[in-house]
Amino acid sequence: MIDTKLFGQEMKNLGFQLFSGVPCSFLKNLINYAINECEYVAAANEGDAVAIASGAFVGGKKSVVLMQNSGLTNAVSPLTSLTYPFRIPLLGFVSLRGEPGIPDEPQHELMGRITTGLLDLMQVEWQYLSNDLEEAKRQLEEADEHIANNRSFFFVVRKGTFEKEVLRKQQSSVHVNQLRTHRHAELQMPTRYEALTVINALKDSKTVQLATTGKTGRELYEIEDADHNLYMVGSMGCISSFGLGLALTQSGRDIVVIDGDGSLLMRMGSLATNGYYHPPNMIHILLDNNAHESTGGQSTVSHNSDFVTIAASCGYTKSLYIHNLEEMESALKEWKQTKGLTFLYMKICKQAKEQPGRPHMKPYEVKERLQRFLKQATIGQ
Repeated sequence: MIDTKLFGQEMKNLGFQLFSGVPCSFLKNLINYAINECEYVAAANEGDAVAIASGAFVGGKKSVVLMQNSGLTNAVSPLTSLTYPFRIPLLGFVSLRGEPGIPDEPQHELMGRITTGLLDLMQVEWQYLSNDLEEAKRQLEEADEHIANNRSFFFVVRKGTFEKEVLRKQQSSVHVNQLRTHRHAELQMPTRYEALTVINALKDSKTVQLATTGKTGRELYEIEDADHNLYMVGSMGCISSFGLGLALTQSGRDIVVIDGDGSLLMRMGSLATNGYYHPPNMIHILLDNNAHESTGGQSTVSHNSDFVTIAASCGYTKSLYIHNLEEMESALKEWKQTKGLTFLYMKICKQAKEQPGRPHMKPYEVKERLQRFLKQATIGQ
């Protein structure tokens, strides 16, 4: 078995700073170490963990994700449509529940047979983690070389690999919503383009704008392509988790997350994680047109969901119903002065350009441009 503390210290020595994941009994000792000794973000699901770690990496921290192999299936979307096209390298640990020849619960049988094949299909480099500490250290160094070349690397972990690490008593903090407003006036129902124009006009040298997948990112690109923008492609539902990771690593920046109803509905557990870790420099804007517009306008179920109340109950400091563009401008200006994790909800109409432009840069070039912006801004402080 590996001495968990010594292995963890080796990861620290290599510069891995932020960990995010979902517990697994095979990984509990490594996860306990990460909680005890490192910066650990407990994700609602494994896909969110990948997005959180990705945001943290773009923000300047080498990041680690930890998950059970059943959860690897939940992470397929961000591993194939976020970390791959954006070339965001993560160090991963995935347990091998259901290993062939070793008795386990029936729900792990198939996953145990296909775990490594799934990693191969996703073009994720991987190795079985050795239970010999010196060999495991050598493997870590090899993994770090892949990370340096913008390639993710995963370790597949068998039962009994890590020595016991006792989880220290955790202090659970409670973040209570301080302000919540509901609809109390007529709705303007602007287009998404009009709402994005107002949001973009209020940016400054500290602002980073993250736009969710589909027409949101494409329309923001048409309004103004800028160094501080990131246009999400794929990985639907991951934008606010990505924003959380970035906000936690870039506390001096204003992180503006622009979401859609279909996207947020896909991974609503992210609201609870955001509310718990409550970065005060993040504002989460939901533009709700009750439609999957980018794929033909099919209706979502957003009309039946009270997002303002949900965000408030998850611990967002402020959760506000926005009725018109003037209110949007006023709320953004106030947030820039007062900060606090804030959720803005606005109903928009379904009218939009049929074929908004697409970024001419590749996703990884957009990421690299944003990283340069963040570094230059840091130097200039």
